[in-house]
Amino acid sequence: MQLEDYFDFLAPDDIRIKGTRVGIETILYDFIHRSRSPQAIVASYPSLTLEQVYATILYYYHNRDQVNAYLEEWLEWGRRMRQEQERNPPPVVIRLRTLKAEREKARAAA
Repeated sequence: MQLEDYFDFLAPDDIRIKGTRVGIETILYDFIHRSRSPQAIVASYPSLTLEQVYATILYYYHNRDQVNAYLEEWLEWGRRMRQEQERNPPPVVIRLRTLKAEREKARAAA
C-alpha cells in the first residue's frame, strides 16, 4: 500500500481521509497547532483510525512544503469567511445580538 492510498484527492485544496469526510487539515491542525497526540485526535474523531492519523502525519512530513501551503490556504480561507460573516451576519445572528443587547439594557436599568 502506498501512502497516498490513505487519501482521496478531490481537488488541489481538498484532500480527505479515504472513506471519511475528514480533511487532512483537521488532523494536521490538531497535531501542529494544538500539539495534540495522534491518540487524542482519534478520540475526537471516531470515524478515524490511529493508522489513518499516523498516515496523515507521515504524509505531512513527506510533503512538508506542499502541505504547509495547503494548510496556509485553508487557514486564510477560514479567516476570510469569518470576516465576511462578521460583515454580513445571518439574520439569526442579528436577532440574537439584538436580544442580548435588550437583556443587558434591562439588567442595567434594574
